[in-house]
Amino acid sequence: MRVPYVDLAGQYAPFREEVMAAVGRVLDHGWFILGEEVKEVEAAFARMAGTRYAIGVANGTDALILPMRGLGIGAGDEVIVPPNSYLASASSVALVGATPVFVDVCDDYNLDPAKIEAAITPRTKAIMAVHLTGRPANMRAILAIAEKHGLHVLEDAAQAVGATYFGQGVGSLGIAGGFSLHPLKNLNAAGDAGMITTNDESLYEYLLKARTHGHRNRDVVDFWSFNSRLDTLQAAIIQAKLPYVEGWNQRRREIAATYQARLGDLVWVPRDAEGEHAVYHTFIIQTPQRDALQQYLAEQGVDTKIHYPVPIHLQPAAAYLGYKKGDFPVTERQTETILSLPVFPELTDVQVDYVCATIEAFFAQK
Repeated sequence: MRVPYVDLAGQYAPFREEVMAAVGRVLDHGWFILGEEVKEVEAAFARMAGTRYAIGVANGTDALILPMRGLGIGAGDEVIVPPNSYLASASSVALVGATPVFVDVCDDYNLDPAKIEAAITPRTKAIMAVHLTGRPANMRAILAIAEKHGLHVLEDAAQAVGATYFGQGVGSLGIAGGFSLHPLKNLNAAGDAGMITTNDESLYEYLLKARTHGHRNRDVVDFWSFNSRLDTLQAAIIQAKLPYVEGWNQRRREIAATYQARLGDLVWVPRDAEGEHAVYHTFIIQTPQRDALQQYLAEQGVDTKIHYPVPIHLQPAAAYLGYKKGDFPVTERQTETILSLPVFPELTDVQVDYVCATIEAFFAQK
């Protein structure tokens, strides 16, 4: 049996006509930049996240960069980030001129609140709480630390569309949330796209200008900025998909529950913490036999990934920061043992059973 890691084409099959009709409407009206579909999907996304505002942008990285610029974070400032995330969590900080300061993580792959305060200096301006794998970070502890030290909390919710924390949507807990709507994400466009959420009116007004070169209106520019608009075609596709995301996330949770029940005695599996409603963008197990297991699964037709094999602090791009191997032992241990299993919602029960049975067979032969 062949079990792919993801099937993007297959996702479109059940509602392809809806998507094509949405695209057709844009082609008919011809308003390709900041058309009505952008405003409509922003309003719908804000309702889902539980925020006053949502602003569509070109990608998930800009969804982190633009809020930091709006908060005045730049040269000489520091932002605390985890070293195990996708590189954009740190590169976005560097690209506004600030310095990413890494803090190690817990077993849930999210920032360890117990290690944050030791990293705070007079230059620290924000904590970036990454909801990695679609599991909310420990926001109660992070927000308490931020309040104590007068820091902003920016949520990197790139992998966590639809996740909640004690009933509140991720992206609504800090000053702003940055979401990726990349094709591989739980809610996805047919290309790059991103969304920013916030309850702060002044930041919202800044972001409306910041995503379009700093324009106040057609002929007046208040400040230099990027071209980072969510185009209308992508907005139309996202809008067509948005009603399905809750069901897709529920299917991911069902698959995760099967993995937890079948594999929990063989490998480390993630489990929801108190107040956490995860959406399992990735389902990452841990085992010291990771490499052998991955090879065996590949031989049996099961595709898996490693997210991520090289932590950010050991990337060549981060060499100027002066970190070295051994600085973040939890992250570094995880890079040796983590393995992402297929968890996309179109997986059939037969395929999920096959993944479990194949892993069980691997450990039975040991």
